[in-house]
Amino acid sequence: MFLKTATTRILSRITSTPPHKSQIGLRFLGGQAASPLQESVVEEEMEWENLGFGLVQTDYMYVMKCGEENEFEAGQLSRFGNIELSPSAGVLNYGQGIFEGTKAYRSENGGLFLFRPQENAIRMQIGADRMCMQSPSVHQFIHAVKQTALANRRWIPPPGIGSLYIRPLLIGSGPVLGLAPSSEYTFLVYASPVGNYFKEGTKPINLYVEDVFHRAGRGGAGGVKSITNYAPVLKAMRRAKDKGFSDVLYLDANNKRDIEEVSSSNVFMLKGNVISTPPTNGTILEGITRKSIMDIARDLGYQVEERSIPIEELLGADEVFCTGTAVVVAPVGSITYKGNRVEYKMSTELGCLKLHSTLVGIQRGEIEDSRGWLVQIE
Repeated sequence: MFLKTATTRILSRITSTPPHKSQIGLRFLGGQAASPLQESVVEEEMEWENLGFGLVQTDYMYVMKCGEENEFEAGQLSRFGNIELSPSAGVLNYGQGIFEGTKAYRSENGGLFLFRPQENAIRMQIGADRMCMQSPSVHQFIHAVKQTALANRRWIPPPGIGSLYIRPLLIGSGPVLGLAPSSEYTFLVYASPVGNYFKEGTKPINLYVEDVFHRAGRGGAGGVKSITNYAPVLKAMRRAKDKGFSDVLYLDANNKRDIEEVSSSNVFMLKGNVISTPPTNGTILEGITRKSIMDIARDLGYQVEERSIPIEELLGADEVFCTGTAVVVAPVGSITYKGNRVEYKMSTELGCLKLHSTLVGIQRGEIEDSRGWLVQIE
């Protein structure tokens, strides 16, 4: 209910006002201008096939600030580098920060595309509203993402190998001592070329069901992309990975029975011709890949439903898979719950593989985009 109400409120605020023209003077954070020589440095040899999901420092980031007037000033591209914050910044003291994740893709014909960036912009506004933060407009958000992708275009991997992961970040950068919203907000966007999120690559992943720690509780911020959602899952993730698992599947905090999501992705199950996923009721992030997969599944003839799924039912599914901007669509090979390991049959005919190939085909411009999801930037 919160997300639906917030979405309605956010959409009502979106106007057709064009974004500020970016000052693409390519300045350093300290104000020093970039020289033509620096701009003409030959691109280093990249082993694109060996890309994982780690940070590769690219050339530029985009920075924009909002002060007490509650309006974001014109943003600008700066060389990728450190930022300066007060020790009493709201993000450092009270965790007032949210982030997004989207990707830029290179098509076979050389075009550069973003995938549904307006959805990221709206989700950031919903998250900012929940965290009492000022947020950039949809137009400012998309403009910043476009400029970041174009400024780092040489880091976008060749078609079919990877993508440029783009991280928009909104933080409370103003000083604050007592518990209160920040007096200033900084919106910045940086990027890194990435390959597969999991070390298994495209192989099935193995999940561990966590029944001690919880990712989120009712009334909290689990349904928005707050930075405060992620540090609490690190302990559970470390425990699982030390035992050889890929990631953790969390149960609801109330009865420890219904599945919620994986550390950084949504989860689906397939039984017969029905694809099911938990509803986004305030504790589960409304993933953009999740929404896209649901639409694609309906196009492919599946029945799609959002409902509570007990862990016992998940263990009896024909298929289980995860979705997210980082993971895309990842088949689950096994789930371990209370010491019992359930394995799922793997084949080239998996439904999730069909969903994956369709989604990726649309993102790369290889399959017709009938819904207008793609934004071409070059």
